[in-house]
Amino acid sequence: RFAPLSVGTDTGGSIRQPAAFTGIVGTKPTYGTVSRFGLVAFASSLDQAGPFARTVADTAALHDLMRGHDPRDSTSIKQAAPAFPSATQDLSGVTIGVISELATDGFQTDVITRFASACDSLTQRGATLVDVSLSHAPYGLAAYYLIAPSEASSNLARFDGVRYGLRVDADTAEEMNALTRSQGFGAEVKRRIMIGTHALSSGYYDAYYLQASKVRTLIARDFADAFTRVDALISPTTPSTAFRFGEKTADPIAMYLSDVATVPASLAGIPALSLPIGVGDDGMPIGLQIMAPLLRDDVLYRVAYAIEQAPLIPTGKNAVTEVNA
Repeated sequence: RFAPLSVGTDTGGSIRQPAAFTGIVGTKPTYGTVSRFGLVAFASSLDQAGPFARTVADTAALHDLMRGHDPRDSTSIKQAAPAFPSATQDLSGVTIGVISELATDGFQTDVITRFASACDSLTQRGATLVDVSLSHAPYGLAAYYLIAPSEASSNLARFDGVRYGLRVDADTAEEMNALTRSQGFGAEVKRRIMIGTHALSSGYYDAYYLQASKVRTLIARDFADAFTRVDALISPTTPSTAFRFGEKTADPIAMYLSDVATVPASLAGIPALSLPIGVGDDGMPIGLQIMAPLLRDDVLYRVAYAIEQAPLIPTGKNAVTEVNA
């Protein structure tokens, strides 16, 4: 039997994507609102702990227990956030933006179809839907895969097999370090550490890490501007349904592309939630991603509740107007 509640960490989508692939609810809270004390840091400016559950109400309840300031976590913030709402189907007066860049090229047809049905469902519950363009969102994936590996390279440097961690003994310290890291880290971990070390090295820092950080700022500004016009933003959580275990291991780029819809919210630090909205043509679950302004995690649950409380009824009549961010 599966546990009714679970906790995970989300750096670029590692709560939202598993939730989408398995047909459950998963939330990445606003960065700094849930303590990371006791966790091993991967990318310190991105990592955020959050809840999984089978229903929106259970996810919100666990999230409510987890959040709050923790003086043991240097990234924990003291600012209070609004209380989570009760379940309701009424979204009257709520304006929701559909991110045009995150539901087009590279997304499976059945994912787009179920997403359109979810948009219909939202309008049926009183929400107003508008198209929103986040012009820098397409660059989020490239920026993320420079920032996250760079921070991982720095954070994981202390796992050297000398002070603590796995240690493989050898005749010399150099051989010991090489053997320890060769046997202790898998191929993907090594790849990310090497990418990050290269991006932070002398002569490349300005060209890679610094440029990626600038893109991150532009993405955060896009979100902030969009939230002056809308209460929440939506997109598919992933461009496809779950792929087979190991299917994309030999092609890292194809694997990284699965993060295209989730990394922008991570880079901006805003809260985001994945909610199941049906299954694809292959019978595998599909998720809807809801994003809200900083510290407005309550908005995620209001929108998610409304979709969950009644079945999706596709009508093809979701009137969408265009808003550029």
